[in-house]
Amino acid sequence: MPFSSVSENSKALSVTTREGTGALGDSITVLPLLIALAATGTVSLPHILVAFGVFQIVWGLYYGMPMSLEPMKALIGLAIVGALSYAELAAAGLLAGAVLLTVGRFGLVGRLETIVGEPVVRGIQLAVAILLLEAAFGLSMADPAVAVGGLAVVLALTVVGYRLVSPLVLLGGGAVVAVLATGVPHPQLPEATLFPAGTPTVTASALEGTVAQLGMTIGNAAIATALLCGDLYDRDISSDRLAESMGVTCLAAVPAGGVPMCHGSGGLAGKYAFGAETAGANVLLGIGYLGLALVATGALLAAFPMAVLGVLLVIVAFELGRAALEPVSGGWPLATVLVVGGVGALVNVGLAFVLGLCAWLVLEQYS
Repeated sequence: MPFSSVSENSKALSVTTREGTGALGDSITVLPLLIALAATGTVSLPHILVAFGVFQIVWGLYYGMPMSLEPMKALIGLAIVGALSYAELAAAGLLAGAVLLTVGRFGLVGRLETIVGEPVVRGIQLAVAILLLEAAFGLSMADPAVAVGGLAVVLALTVVGYRLVSPLVLLGGGAVVAVLATGVPHPQLPEATLFPAGTPTVTASALEGTVAQLGMTIGNAAIATALLCGDLYDRDISSDRLAESMGVTCLAAVPAGGVPMCHGSGGLAGKYAFGAETAGANVLLGIGYLGLALVATGALLAAFPMAVLGVLLVIVAFELGRAALEPVSGGWPLATVLVVGGVGALVNVGLAFVLGLCAWLVLEQYS
């Protein structure tokens, strides 16, 4: 389908309380990941938030629905744990964007998804979840008492039925602590420049991360999100079209200081669960991201309690791990997920993806 027109059946844009609460569904995993990434000191959080704000609005209005926009979790997870520098992350984002735009334009996403094999994709998800758990443990050890308190808050909210909002509660608490320590920050515009945090560098690690991410993106951001658009919003949006818009996003956002982004199926489901019905949710969330970009200073970030980030990463890792294992049946599919996940976490994500893909193709041929 040409990348030129809005799908039919879109509802008129609405700005209501439901759209406001629905917007939260797409930020539950986004903000913890972005803050954890910014805590590494290798990226510019204001530039990242501007990119998220702009493209939340762009794709919400373009698709005429509460389209999701999330970080590419494999690449961001690898950057958080130090396996990718920002220069490598930027290069991987540009490479992924170019590939997604190309395969979407030529209608190759469906074919690629069948070649990759869902269990291999799920295995990469599991590997990143394990790596995030490792990073979460390191951050939590900065202040074990705060980490235990944060976990208690999550458990309490889960018991009373508000598990999904627990990340935002922890983020709010951490923000209050940071503001009390540094004072209210003065709003300032991020500097408009290309690659504000460094020039992209193509390395073996960047290439491996790109391959691993593309496997996840094709299976979970393009295919799964296209299915959810029909299931939840009665919208016929092809996976190839979603691949094109993700490619455009990466190619435009990364040079401006953003990070690789995708239309995550989890974010779309989250928006729906919290009540979003129109692109109004995207507009409200985009404005929120842009406002946050004005006050996301280095001093404020440095004062944010790292142990809280550790708890938040546990939540993200749990959700990612659950998404990897829950849809998989037993036998060879489950074995493939576990082996790919284990090799990715213990050795290398890119190597795990290649070996898993080869093994899966052999198993498919002889099963």
